[in-house]
Amino acid sequence: MYQRSGMFIAAVLLTACSTVSIDRQPAPPANAVRPASPAVSSASSIDAYKRDIARQITALHQQQVYAEQPQALLRAVIVLRYAIDADGRLIKAEILRSNKDQFAEKTALASLRNSAPFPVPQAKLLRGGKLDASETWLFNDDGRFQIRSIALPQRGE
Repeated sequence: MYQRSGMFIAAVLLTACSTVSIDRQPAPPANAVRPASPAVSSASSIDAYKRDIARQITALHQQQVYAEQPQALLRAVIVLRYAIDADGRLIKAEILRSNKDQFAEKTALASLRNSAPFPVPQAKLLRGGKLDASETWLFNDDGRFQIRSIALPQRGE
């Protein structure tokens, strides 16, 4: 009995210590249309620029986006921190917060990476030649998501 309990605890601990490989991301949807060259964003604040990015990700991943109000209790909430250079290229993306839902983590990272390049940020938004920001992906039970910057209110809010 104690041996089984010990094996169970060891398995749980090993699972909790696992990491997500973010190098192998699925390709963007076949129907995704990429802009030929990034446009210059008219966003004058980081929040407005994040909405530009969220709209681009949503447009390119329509089949993965939940178009109605998200459910009250979400499957996963994934927060990514990312950096975009002065030309709108994604130069860094990492998981800042997660509930360890590997599907949701991979989907959030892939949707961000597969949507680049982004509109060119205004120079006044850059610090050290880049724009640093974080964004939240809200996942329903069916695996579809909304991005917090442009999401509808959750049911029951």
